[in-house]
Amino acid sequence: MQRETLLVRALLFVVMIFLAIVIGAAVPACAQIGKSVPIPANSDADRALTVINGTSDPAQKLALIDKFAAEQGQGDMAIVADDLYVNYYIAAKNYDKAFEYGDKLFAVDPDNLANGVNMVRAAQEKGDTEKMFSYGDKVAGILQRYKALPPPEGKNEESWANQKKQTLESARDNITYAQQLLFNGAYRTPDAAKRAGLLARFAQMFPDSPYADQALGVAAASYQQAQNGPKMLEVANALLGKDPNNVGMLILRADYYAEKGEQLDKAEADAKKAMSVLESAKKPDGVSDEQWQQQTMLQKGLALSDLGQINLQKKENAQAVENLRTAAPMLKSDANSYARNQYRLGFALLNLKKVPEAKAAFTEAASVNSPYKGPAQEKLKGLGSTHTAVARPKS
Repeated sequence: MQRETLLVRALLFVVMIFLAIVIGAAVPACAQIGKSVPIPANSDADRALTVINGTSDPAQKLALIDKFAAEQGQGDMAIVADDLYVNYYIAAKNYDKAFEYGDKLFAVDPDNLANGVNMVRAAQEKGDTEKMFSYGDKVAGILQRYKALPPPEGKNEESWANQKKQTLESARDNITYAQQLLFNGAYRTPDAAKRAGLLARFAQMFPDSPYADQALGVAAASYQQAQNGPKMLEVANALLGKDPNNVGMLILRADYYAEKGEQLDKAEADAKKAMSVLESAKKPDGVSDEQWQQQTMLQKGLALSDLGQINLQKKENAQAVENLRTAAPMLKSDANSYARNQYRLGFALLNLKKVPEAKAAFTEAASVNSPYKGPAQEKLKGLGSTHTAVARPKS
């Protein structure tokens, strides 16, 4: 039976809290990474820039920028002129022109971090995820090259390392802003396979980002939703290698093996470990008590439901009934997970020849609008006259 991933909502609950961050704020001020262009005080360029920055009329501002570019925009001063155009066209929401001048700016200053962030912002505002990630690659490359820069002549390693650390710290808000835009753009991609690929790409681009592990977690769940089990396992295993107590990935892996009837001992260990970790897990900052209770309750229910499925696969039907009945009230906040649990419960009860109770479980599964509605109804029709016990439900 084709079905959407039942774990996505539970596994991504904390991610949804993160997405509540205001994405549309102005780009924060950025420390200088890239060429530095000095503007002497009271020079022609300085006076022209003062007039441009003090002009609010868009047509007049553009005319002044054109004049500046024609008269001053030679050599490194072209960096200043192109930056003026980029910011002007982003403000005017003329994103194609912003990209045009952003690319010109990269041609003369490939390591201009502020320009990279501006281009990510422009692509996000235009709704062009592919272009946003293309410029995200540029931002990642700028940061990698800057971190690898050797000390300039006359500067020792220690002082140079401290200077780079301070510069990166000053640029942290700007870098975080770009990462938020990229993560958000990938997360909101409707196609599951494409979303997974973009999120995995994000984690590769920014391995030190505070959102890298979240991106991998969503990528794994999205690969499962796209029915790409090998890629899901690859990402989940990699994340569990870094964080063996990652509850979402433990449940995801347990669910995968439980459904397929493979590596059941490993699946059982994962589900039990997830429940153990949840018992001592601390509420993250920014998550309300109610949200935290809802999340942990749902994850415990998913782990118990997977244990019930593992019991079914092992023909331990009495234990399956116990686990699935315990899971049921924990899963009611998620229609799909609850329906699947009741569908599983129906089979466990049938195997114990408890037909009236099995009918009640299938009826409950059929009462929920989920991928299990039709199969549960079909099973109820078959139970109208006779039934055949089976070891597990077909997925």
